[in-house]
Amino acid sequence: MSSHSTANRDQRHRLLFPLLIFYLLFNLSYAVEDEDEKTVTNIGAIIDVNSRIGKEQKAAMEIAAENFNKQSDTHELILHFRDSGRDPFLAAYAAKHLMKEQKVQVVIGMETWQEAITVADVVHSLSDPIPVISFAAPTITPPLIQRRWPFLIRMASDNAAQMKCIGDIVNAYNWKRVVVIYEDNGYGGGVGRLALLSEALRNVGSKIELRIVLPQLSESDTNWDELKKQLSEIANVNSRAFIVLQSSLPTVTALFKVARMMGFVGADSAWIITESIASLLDPQGNYDMDGTLGMKTYYDRDTTHTSSYARFQKEFQTKYSEEDYSKPGIYALRAYDIISIITKAISRMPNTTLQESLAAILSNYYKGLSGKMQLKGGAVLLDSPRFRIINIVGGKTDNELNFWIPDFGFSESLEKASDKYRSNDGVGKVIWPGNPTLPSKGWVMPTDEKPMKILLPTYHTNFVRRISGENSNEMGKDGLCPGNKSRDNSNEMGTEDICSYLPFYDGLSIDLFCCVLEKLGYRLPHEVHEFNHTNGTYNDTVELVYNKTYDAIVGDITVLAERIDKVEFTQPYLESGLSLIVPDIPDEEEAWMFLKPFSWKTWVVTGGILIYTTLVVWFLEVPSNPDFSGSFKSQIALATWFTFSSLFFAHSKYQY
Repeated sequence: MSSHSTANRDQRHRLLFPLLIFYLLFNLSYAVEDEDEKTVTNIGAIIDVNSRIGKEQKAAMEIAAENFNKQSDTHELILHFRDSGRDPFLAAYAAKHLMKEQKVQVVIGMETWQEAITVADVVHSLSDPIPVISFAAPTITPPLIQRRWPFLIRMASDNAAQMKCIGDIVNAYNWKRVVVIYEDNGYGGGVGRLALLSEALRNVGSKIELRIVLPQLSESDTNWDELKKQLSEIANVNSRAFIVLQSSLPTVTALFKVARMMGFVGADSAWIITESIASLLDPQGNYDMDGTLGMKTYYDRDTTHTSSYARFQKEFQTKYSEEDYSKPGIYALRAYDIISIITKAISRMPNTTLQESLAAILSNYYKGLSGKMQLKGGAVLLDSPRFRIINIVGGKTDNELNFWIPDFGFSESLEKASDKYRSNDGVGKVIWPGNPTLPSKGWVMPTDEKPMKILLPTYHTNFVRRISGENSNEMGKDGLCPGNKSRDNSNEMGTEDICSYLPFYDGLSIDLFCCVLEKLGYRLPHEVHEFNHTNGTYNDTVELVYNKTYDAIVGDITVLAERIDKVEFTQPYLESGLSLIVPDIPDEEEAWMFLKPFSWKTWVVTGGILIYTTLVVWFLEVPSNPDFSGSFKSQIALATWFTFSSLFFAHSKYQY
């Protein structure tokens, strides 16, 4: 009996086992179907995967997509990366491939404006264009850009604000002339920045003395001879304040290497780079750039463990483990924000299109990791662009100085951005190339081998006059310039007396110039050359400085509009304003001043007419006018008074 029941039980088990397998397969198929029912959104990302910016963007976008996929049960993001190498044609090819093969619903990336418009033209050819979100924007926005590419959203730094920041840096150190360097990428991208920079410099009283356009270089093919040829033009100008507007990493690396070899990175020089270049620099550092100033868009770094930035930074350190660099840049934060905005737009579908959802989210202020932003005219603009000035020290870009805020200037703190807390040291405590303690002068200092050539116009002796060698001690007037010593006949420069180079010249301009030299705080080697009537006019002296035959003029040169365009004047030390020039007359002559308007002949004729008129009045009035009764003397006096007074007013008794 027991053996029979055991057999039945085994038989039932054999029947239940296939049913169990069938049940598991059935449920598994439904699970797979549920998984397949997730809405997939394909996103195409076109970046430069080999650059530091591209690597940060890729890591940030992957973090944002992974976080969304973990939290969403109905949607899934799939990122498709393509490498453009900043080449517009490769970017266009990648966009076509992504739309045709991967069926992407949005294209993001494009670090240059040339890539962005090329991809936008490709998308525009579709019957149903998809959104294009670019990390680049034109320097000067064309007025019809929205009509041509209504689907293009631009999310980039404010170039105009950057140029104003550079202008304030130049003004803080009183650099009146600068040298601008930028790379020719074949698309004229540096021209727009150059126009904005020229305007910013003009607003602070400075100007561009020289601009150098560099060829585009690569790591494998560096044309050192061409680079040296371009930089050799710097020797023809005195300015040593350099501004690098735009450049690729290989070009800017080669630029500083050659500039240092040629002596253009030293104690008298100053270098400024834009944010796009500062973000390209490798974390390993570039020691050739030590002392260079740059800027980075400031963003709120809330490092508390509960903040979104702290969580992102922790994930970023794991994903992007490049050396010891742990701080994501503004380009990484924008990449993360773009994916986050796309995920919010997806949640609004299918009631609206992705383009409409993106516009709706960005129409109001959206707060992301990179700051508060809003979509205006197709451009995603930060609420208030703020920059942190950086100083490259030891090849690193993590030496942060003061903040720069639009319409305010430099500030030590964002929370105290008021006049009370305005930075007294401007940019901050900069460590300069060659001389870490003293600010760079921004222009090449004269030497004994190449002294400063000064022109002395000797037209008016009160300002500049030549004196004999025997009377050279007359130049050392007591009390005129504190600390000034008597001058001997030596014409050598660099002796103990700072003005001993001028033993044969005197005058107000000479004495004032000597006082200025003593206040400089450093030695200024120079030589002087006389210029008089036989050489030419005042305008000729200005032309000689303009064409760089001479470096400066010491003398009585009047500030005129046509001269300001050619040379720079000091603050006028003699100012007349609106004046009236009159001759100096002795007191005894002032009593007869009324006779000066007319000559003696005119006064004789006037007196003769007066006497004649008096006689006529006397002859006509004596017979019939009782007022003329009396002595002959009284009659003549009355006739004379009547004639004289009639010149100034009419007697009412005799009006007709």
